Amino acid sequence: MKKPTKKIAGARWISATTGLVELGRDWKKPDVPPLFSTVDNKLLTGLERASPYIYARRSGYFIENGLIHFMVFPSRFPNFELGERNLYVAGDFSNWGDAIGQNKWELSPSDWKGQVCFELQIPSHLCFDRKWVQFKFITSDGQWLDTPADAPNAAYDSHGHRNFRILPHQTGQHIFSFTRTRLEGFDGGGGVLWSEEGYEEMEPLVQGGYFLKAGTKLALGSIAEGNQTIFRLFAPRATRAQVSYYKDSGNTGDREILEMNRVDATTWEAVAPLNLHGWRYHFNIADTHGQKFTGIDAGIDILDPYALAAVGPSGPGIVWDRSLIEHPIETFNPPAREDIVIMEAHVRDLTTYASVDIDERERLGFSGLRKWVESEDFYVKSLGVNALELQPVQQYDVGDPSVYQWGYMPVNYFAPHAGYSLNSERGSQIREFQDLVAACHRRGLAVILDVVYNHTGEPNHLGHIDKQYFFEIDTKGEFFNWSGTGNTLRADSPMARRLIVESLTHFMEIYGVDGFRFDLAELIGLDALREIETALKKVRPSVILIAEPWSFRGHIGPRLKSTGYSSWNDGYRDFMRQYLTGRGDAKGLQYYLAGSPDHWTEWPAQTVNYVESHDDRCWLDDITENKDHNGANPTLLDRRRTHLMIAVLMSSLGIPMISAGQDMLRSKQGVRNTYLRGELNAIDYGRTHRYSGTHEYFRRWIQFRLSEKGRAFRLSKAASSDYFRFFQLDDSSAVAALFNADGGAGKGSGQLLFAVNPHEKEVSIEVAEIDLALWTQIADSERFDERGLETALYHIDGKTLKIPAMSCGLWVE
Repeated sequence: MKKPTKKIAGARWISATTGLVELGRDWKKPDVPPLFSTVDNKLLTGLERASPYIYARRSGYFIENGLIHFMVFPSRFPNFELGERNLYVAGDFSNWGDAIGQNKWELSPSDWKGQVCFELQIPSHLCFDRKWVQFKFITSDGQWLDTPADAPNAAYDSHGHRNFRILPHQTGQHIFSFTRTRLEGFDGGGGVLWSEEGYEEMEPLVQGGYFLKAGTKLALGSIAEGNQTIFRLFAPRATRAQVSYYKDSGNTGDREILEMNRVDATTWEAVAPLNLHGWRYHFNIADTHGQKFTGIDAGIDILDPYALAAVGPSGPGIVWDRSLIEHPIETFNPPAREDIVIMEAHVRDLTTYASVDIDERERLGFSGLRKWVESEDFYVKSLGVNALELQPVQQYDVGDPSVYQWGYMPVNYFAPHAGYSLNSERGSQIREFQDLVAACHRRGLAVILDVVYNHTGEPNHLGHIDKQYFFEIDTKGEFFNWSGTGNTLRADSPMARRLIVESLTHFMEIYGVDGFRFDLAELIGLDALREIETALKKVRPSVILIAEPWSFRGHIGPRLKSTGYSSWNDGYRDFMRQYLTGRGDAKGLQYYLAGSPDHWTEWPAQTVNYVESHDDRCWLDDITENKDHNGANPTLLDRRRTHLMIAVLMSSLGIPMISAGQDMLRSKQGVRNTYLRGELNAIDYGRTHRYSGTHEYFRRWIQFRLSEKGRAFRLSKAASSDYFRFFQLDDSSAVAALFNADGGAGKGSGQLLFAVNPHEKEVSIEVAEIDLALWTQIADSERFDERGLETALYHIDGKTLKIPAMSCGLWVE
């Protein structure tokens, strides 16, 4: 027997009093469909046709009176900013990208009930003829708008691209609204029943967009003050909540359990009549109504998202009286953005083989790194960088302190990782991390934290508080995995955004952290990133903000130009690997030397230039001549290319970032993903002796860049069109670049001439209008001496500069 077509495609609340039902097909009858409430089995109250614009907001179109209306509501498209660009609909009917520039396919600004939108009306027969046709929206400069994954008509083409699809049986005439008496909370609501003779079908009602805007302004977490402790938890759809607390983690039989009460529509509270500083606690919540997509499980203890310290990833949290936390006393002013040179490193990579007297437990975390920082021989300081970017130190999902992991699976955003402390049971991680940051500051190092606000690890405590509220999910309640790690945090929900802002503020105020690098920032979104920037600059205007501007969903690098963020420049990374292996071009190098202007930046310090980070293969393994990408024993050419790399990196406008160990030709033996491989990631300081020349070459370049003589590499504003003068050959990618040609680097800043030849044959470059006799060579591809090299200088013939194979040079006027 043929299975009947599903009558109800979905049902959801769009406000506290209004629900929406989407049918499986257009409803063409004059009367309303037989839709009943499962709560009282009565016909839905106020049932009527809904505006087709409601459907178009999610689907990109509706059809009415022979016209198809293509619609774009900007709020539906993450990180959408049209600016001065035009918007077009592209699809099978317009030959896709060919739609650009054609008035026929251009959308115009419009408005629906106060919502900004863009609309195009066109006869429907021009777009489809009773068949499913795919389409998408594109800007006049060729930027595609990513089709939202939760669009009811999302479809994939043969290339794996997600598009919209015109559905002839769902044109906007299949949407009905109904009403109910307002409820105070979000629990309950039942479902919708289709009931007619011989057939019944039920669809649960799920919470819609209005629910995702819910929030509270109450202080959350455990608040120990005077002779009482207040516990508060945001859990909008819980129907019961408890807090259990006890003095000793090893003796949970002494638990005290308090029932929590609602204090507003979303928040639960309980008060203990004593100051519980140092006690452990968990939350536990239940959903007795069986609502859809809550993720609530009464059998799971929840680690408080606002816990300031935790014993481990599963908890318990530790009550901490904020009045007992000593705030940083010393004032540290980080370098201006254009003056920063960053080293990215992992806590344990730095301590494992550090030549400092610490025990094995200290080598695992904050205390050991603090002692290494304080050592006269501290590697990071001796190399000359002035900013240390630490991989995640917020509590992540590994409980055993001996287990190595990068830390990109956070389970709490306020607590420093327990596994990096000497006594997590007593919350020692708070003071130990404070001491580490203070030690870095005393050595002149700014501290930047790598933070992960795009997904969470396991246990997923937020997911057990409210899965739908805190995470991006599909219509079946499954996580969207745009992070590549299993879930995606819904950063535009008010309480997720508040959690982000308040935890970042906490790390600035309590620990003295100078800045943050946001992992997969595209998933956080432009609106949230701007709100974060505004909030953190109120705490400290000098805060350093860096974004990794992509995800598995999209890329927002160029759109960060209008913000105060710098962003990891993956274009720079990829180009440099090609260029220094002889596969790049001169124009590309000129673009990146100039700080990726126009497309990527409005001023140079908005680009973070790098060729290696923790992800993927390290630089040396990627470019080595050895088989299997194993650079453990680099060739002479590997070493020379690495010298050219650091020379170009330090000469490029923008913020340079190196990875710990690059200066000693670190290899991960060809392994691409070393997420759990501490033995491969640990810095082998013995290589500084084995490759002392390379280490010293890095150090000298960093030192020069940060000196007054290197000011031309560090612009605090956009370079003028005359700042550079480039010289090149028609048949080579070798380049000579004159910096500060117009004096734009400021009073007292001299000009610099840098040249690089990535090929295995000598080149001669004519540098017209420059009297080379007045210039002093201070660096080649092996040596650097600010006083001037005295021997083996590159040959100059009039205005022609001869650059040896696989070489570079730097001259001062």
